[in-house]
Amino acid sequence: MWILGISAFYHDSAAALIHDGHIVAAAQEERFTRIKHDPGFPSHAIDFVLKFGGIELSDVKAVVFYDKPFLKFERLIESYLGTAPRGFASFSMAMPVWLDEKLFLKRMLLKLFQKKSSDFSVDKLRFCEHHFSHAASAYYPSPFDDAVVLTLDGVGEWATTTVARGFKQQLKIEQELHFPHSLGLLYSAFTYYLGFKVNSGEYKVMGLAPYGEPKYADKVFEHLIDLKADGSFRLNMRYFNYITGLTMTNARFDALFGQPRREPESQSLTQFHMDMAASVQKVTETVVLTMTRALAQKYDTANLCLAGGVALNCVANGKIRRDGQFKNIWIQPAAGDAGGALGAALGYWHQVMKQPRLMPLKDQMQGAYLGPQYSQSQIEQQLSEAGAQFSAVSTQEMIKATAQALAQGKAVGWFQGRMEFGPRALGGRSILGDPRSPTMQKNLNLKVKFRESFRPFAPSVAADAVSEWFDFEGDSPYMLMVDKVHPKHCSKMNAEEEALFGIEKLNVQRSTIPAITHVDYSARIQTVHKETNPAYYALIKQFEALTGCPVLVNTSFNVRGEPIVSTPKDAFRCFMGTDLDLLVVGNCLMVKSEQATALEKDYREQYALD
Repeated sequence: MWILGISAFYHDSAAALIHDGHIVAAAQEERFTRIKHDPGFPSHAIDFVLKFGGIELSDVKAVVFYDKPFLKFERLIESYLGTAPRGFASFSMAMPVWLDEKLFLKRMLLKLFQKKSSDFSVDKLRFCEHHFSHAASAYYPSPFDDAVVLTLDGVGEWATTTVARGFKQQLKIEQELHFPHSLGLLYSAFTYYLGFKVNSGEYKVMGLAPYGEPKYADKVFEHLIDLKADGSFRLNMRYFNYITGLTMTNARFDALFGQPRREPESQSLTQFHMDMAASVQKVTETVVLTMTRALAQKYDTANLCLAGGVALNCVANGKIRRDGQFKNIWIQPAAGDAGGALGAALGYWHQVMKQPRLMPLKDQMQGAYLGPQYSQSQIEQQLSEAGAQFSAVSTQEMIKATAQALAQGKAVGWFQGRMEFGPRALGGRSILGDPRSPTMQKNLNLKVKFRESFRPFAPSVAADAVSEWFDFEGDSPYMLMVDKVHPKHCSKMNAEEEALFGIEKLNVQRSTIPAITHVDYSARIQTVHKETNPAYYALIKQFEALTGCPVLVNTSFNVRGEPIVSTPKDAFRCFMGTDLDLLVVGNCLMVKSEQATALEKDYREQYALD
């Protein structure tokens, strides 16, 4: 039986296709439209997953939407009524959209699907609660047949935090926290206050936090959030404006911390901003650890699954792992709304159709390589059409040449196999570099990614060598765990270096792999496995043979504000618009100096800054 899951109309729209419980394909709409976090109907993503599955829309038994619009509308109406007459501006903007489109979502979806297939029947449409979609996306692909599932995000219909219990194919939500009390929205409020884009810049706050001290964490707990021993909490809404306003925070929030909101892109980040980032990160970790400790006491299981946007906070995830309350932790790599499409489909198959689970040794996500792939002939055709000068070589020659370029300090665009599902580049659509280089982080940020210099890069490490290079045991295939670089590879700072503050810390070389060592000696680890990505694993091993280091710098293949590249043409355009030295697409090698200079174009203005 074929089941299609979709998420749409908020952010990160996506489609996922399953067949008899097996995940066939999944992709975000942004990768096709080139609109970051595209919230629209995932038409291109739907077309892709159906084509990859070799089926037509008429072959699909059910199409499952990832939330229930009537419940969300109920929340909006009650929120506005509870705060009237405040919030009229927001109300007057939201209601026409809801009354024209979102409230009658079933009718709108029917029309959109009938454009694809005229005989599509409304009987095929199903709706799943938002947090159940998240929970299902985490539990059903996990390797556990018994787990607690914690979902943390901004808000679904009413729920902002849920605890579910999974056993065999059954999944049941047992505890909920409701809007407006939301850990995700608290973090987004600080994201907004620091001048970053909500639902996009939260990872910048996490990356900025180690440059500061959590000086304001006590003030947050005193004034903004009331945390209970069981992990439940309430926010003090006097300081927030997101219930019915057009902003996340208000003047009281500014007064509490003594400074107005930082204007995006117009003001340098100061030590105050870094301390604020450190403070909300500390608060988030405290709340999450309080929750997981309480859950470990309540539920008789060694297994924890995580989903929701907050589950992308890999620093907090690392703290949960080191806390040791749960023996095993599994996190959905597409933990945000995109993953809801997958959870909706899997939830229908197991919970409604009552079908048993598939239980692979690791998990069902196949390394998250669930997107499009291109044959060598398709690659060569697209590159030729783009005007690229390339050499087609054997796989062995391609691996060897790429490793040599990396060992020489060159920045490499790497495009292989199926595209990743979720926000992380995992060696399918990646920009790679030498982690031993003391200038690689700054150069990649400023000359290739065109983004803030403070933002850290992640290491990809051969799975069989992770404990030699990091203070970490086990697997982290989806780049969702942070831990320390192994002490034997770290360098002790002198007194002058210890005294540095803020961004000044960036230039201190802390380890033998400085390009991926953050200012607190941490790293966002990706373990690379031969079974799920043989080409990437072979490249890392070849780099190790040349350098003695089984680690590469890995960042997403895009410039700031651009979705990760999807096609060979996307990859070549990004290559020609940046200071990348080498592009490797399939078995094709492209050297920048051999390309026509007329093809070098700065296309950054096409994308809104993230």
